[in-house]
Amino acid sequence: MTDILEPQDRRLLRRQMLVDDVYEAIKTMLMDHTIQPGGRISIDGLAREFQVSSTPVREALARLESEGLADKEPLKGYRATPLLTLEEFDDLYAFRRLLEPWAARRAAELIDDTGRERLAAELSTAVEPTSVDYAGYKSLTAHDNRFHTLIAELSGSEQVRSAFERTHCHLHIFRLHYERDIGPEVLDEHRRLVAAISSGDPSAAEAAMTQHIVNSMSVRLRKIYDTP
Repeated sequence: MTDILEPQDRRLLRRQMLVDDVYEAIKTMLMDHTIQPGGRISIDGLAREFQVSSTPVREALARLESEGLADKEPLKGYRATPLLTLEEFDDLYAFRRLLEPWAARRAAELIDDTGRERLAAELSTAVEPTSVDYAGYKSLTAHDNRFHTLIAELSGSEQVRSAFERTHCHLHIFRLHYERDIGPEVLDEHRRLVAAISSGDPSAAEAAMTQHIVNSMSVRLRKIYDTP
């Protein structure tokens, strides 16, 4: 028998769906720079634009603040966080270079059939971008986050998984710059990582992750800081 939601439960569900929709709409504006990095975010203005009350906008902004996409200033409201500076970018990738190759190595050492199935299942969700705006590549952004978090989890270290998740690096990286053509490259590197980890080859897994991070940093992204 299908459970029937009580009126109060239905109201809560509708409210949560509304907050989710507002969150996704504002997140898209931040990722696409419709709201400029460092720019003020008007709660009342967004509420009028989305034809909602200010409550779901505030709740959505609180979620975005936890992801590092919005900053709350006392007595002033919210602003979009600035893009990563070169120093912050280098720090983030130094962190990834330390953490993720180790996690890939450990994942390969500990891999079992369940782990292999989880990696294969996640890889099967990957979709190449359809455009250069956030709507076109947000599926890849979500996959990228889940994929790297899964490898950290398969390393067996809760501290490593938690540390990686707290960076929200996938959002900050994709917010910096995105070219549609890099989608196939990223997914090809993910496939090589899955093959190395699934084969139980720690050295190959570590090397594949190191190369993946180096490619992301040096080949795909760091050049934007060299552009006048």
